[in-house]
Amino acid sequence: MGHELKLGLHLTYWGSGPPDDTFTLVRRACDLGYESVWLGEVYGSDALTPLAALTTVVPGMRLGTGIAQMAARPPTSAAMAAMTMDHLSDGRFVLGLGVSGPQVVEGWYGRPFEPPLGRTREYVEIVRRIVAREEPVCFDGKHYPLPYPGGTGLAKALKSTIHPRRTDLPILLGAEGPKNVALAGEIADGWFAMFLSTRLDGWYRERLAEGFARPGARRTQDDFEVVLGIPTAIGDDVEAQVDSLRPLLALYIGGMGARERNFHFELACRMGYEAEAEKIREHYLAGEHDEAFAVVPAEMVEDVALVGPAEKIRDDLERWRETCVTTLLIPTGPDKLAIHADENDLATMAELVLG
Repeated sequence: MGHELKLGLHLTYWGSGPPDDTFTLVRRACDLGYESVWLGEVYGSDALTPLAALTTVVPGMRLGTGIAQMAARPPTSAAMAAMTMDHLSDGRFVLGLGVSGPQVVEGWYGRPFEPPLGRTREYVEIVRRIVAREEPVCFDGKHYPLPYPGGTGLAKALKSTIHPRRTDLPILLGAEGPKNVALAGEIADGWFAMFLSTRLDGWYRERLAEGFARPGARRTQDDFEVVLGIPTAIGDDVEAQVDSLRPLLALYIGGMGARERNFHFELACRMGYEAEAEKIREHYLAGEHDEAFAVVPAEMVEDVALVGPAEKIRDDLERWRETCVTTLLIPTGPDKLAIHADENDLATMAELVLG
């Protein structure tokens, strides 16, 4: 028997508009014992505004961005939003951050996609300094120098006008590659994982251990949080549930990134599905989506998702209890991604995970 898991709800980015049942689902999750609710963003709905609306709906639940894109706002704006949310939520906010990819960073935000490690390190350090509110913020960085050098020459170092509710609120990093996972272990309070295969648990533990071992690391394995959004499809027909999740994996492997750089594609290769990932990418980029869906192996879906009847999922959960994961997030989002969990699904997962 592995360790106990916490359970959360992952409200992914909106489709063409806000889902009608968001408040109902979140209230139901709260009643069922879900410990947290998270919201992501891509290039449509943002990750913070809907969470602010939920602060009074689910007293006691943590509220986190899963994830907020760093290119969307400078670290000062992220710190302002985080402190504001922490007050609104009575100290229940978690700031999840991630770099996204070059297509979104350069195509949507109009920012250069610079090497992520140094940029992330600076970003997190500035956020922490602002939230600590010990002194006006000066930062001699390559990516985010404060105050801005040059310009009018009138810039001055500033300190937040509001006092933080917590001077050290938790920060999680979304990461997939080995260096970024290790960086999360070094500078963050947790790691927001995606498409985590239980077969790679040892590999992930080694990467995190690299970060924990670095001088000045904030956490150890014992107090580090690993949050995983896990695709979930509950139903008696296992094959049908696998089919329902194939479009999700094909989208990320083939379409969430450029041919030259797609972190999800690289992850599929790391899992041992390089040949299949190549075919998925070729079909998807050619606009042959149905063909791309068909290439996704059932084994890949089973590697990263919970599918089938409740009894099977109960058994499959034991694999995740043996991993570094501490919190499972049940995703719900656009219907086209086949991850729109309903109240029955939430109740089933609460019974299976929490008992």
